[in-house]
Amino acid sequence: QVQLVESGGGLVQAGGSLRLSCAASGRTFSCCAMGWFRQAPGKEREFVARVSSSGGITYYSDSVKGRFTISRDNAKSTVYLQMNSLKPEDTAVYYCAKSKGRFGDFRSHEYDSWGQGTQVTVSS
Repeated sequence: QVQLVESGGGLVQAGGSLRLSCAASGRTFSCCAMGWFRQAPGKEREFVARVSSSGGITYYSDSVKGRFTISRDNAKSTVYLQMNSLKPEDTAVYYCAKSKGRFGDFRSHEYDSWGQGTQVTVSS
């Protein structure tokens, strides 16, 4: 089982940037796609971005496309989410997750390991 630990969340003004990191333990990190999801208060968890096992293929939700960038470093067993031009509606707890396969999915049930989450708050 992979253990995932997110970091990098915090409070930022609208228009600012944050970089989230997710460090994985275990030897299976490079096997599988990784994803970022988020959950705002009173809302369901939603897909944000995913990256394939090799790092060569990425997908984004329409709400973050062009502002967020997902990447991974398999040598460091870490996945990143660079968030630029942040908006108040980006406020949420952000979770990283390991996919069951090499390419990932936008559906949360296709992920079998989850981090504890990191809070991102964007003030207007």
